[in-house]
Amino acid sequence: MSLTPFHIAFPVTDLEASRHFYGTVLGCEEGRSSANWIDFNLFGHQVVAHLRPADSVVAGANHSHVDGHNVPVPHFGVVLTMEVFHTFAERLKAAGIKFELEPQIRFQGKVGEQATMFFLDPSGNALEFKAFADMSQVFAK
Repeated sequence: MSLTPFHIAFPVTDLEASRHFYGTVLGCEEGRSSANWIDFNLFGHQVVAHLRPADSVVAGANHSHVDGHNVPVPHFGVVLTMEVFHTFAERLKAAGIKFELEPQIRFQGKVGEQATMFFLDPSGNALEFKAFADMSQVFAK
């Protein structure tokens, strides 16, 4: 199966902070933009930061209990290869990112074993990046 890019638009409270975070810290190429939004290329996917006043953004994320950890919900991210995941994790650590869930292996020895990490953008949006040593496990039950 050949995957096509997904698109997601999400609220941010500060476009310049988002431009720095997604562009500089995460290394996303910037696409089109206006005074109210910015397109970013997140590992081949189109993510769009839309300016929304601070008083209209819900502060803090809810959490769901998964494999012994509380993970932020809602969240979005990308499934990476293991090599890219580890390189990306090192980039984030070097940039001083505060992780909600440090890079680690989850579901170890079980179906769906994966590397995962969670962190927040400057507007409090939760992101998860994960990787599978065996990509056939992405949708395994």
